[in-house]
Amino acid sequence: MHALVEQAVVAAGSSDGRTLAAMAVIALPIMAYVLLVLGALISIVGSPQDLGMKLVWVVFVFIAPFIGSLLWFLFGRGSARRTAAYGGR
Repeated sequence: MHALVEQAVVAAGSSDGRTLAAMAVIALPIMAYVLLVLGALISIVGSPQDLGMKLVWVVFVFIAPFIGSLLWFLFGRGSARRTAAYGGR
């Protein structure tokens, strides 16, 4: 990871179009990852689940951010909606 950061710093001083593209290749996946995790955390906190299940999901997202976020969006949100629709059962 250190080498990638060093390349990005060196590329920032250069006006070469290829280095700018290389920085975008590095920055875009990192930004997407951060947005996925933040989106999952915001969605969990705003969900209609009880506090205990919210806490479980938040801990899961912090322990395994990528997998936890994906699992929340694939399974957790639907479960939260069904729980809210059936009155907490």
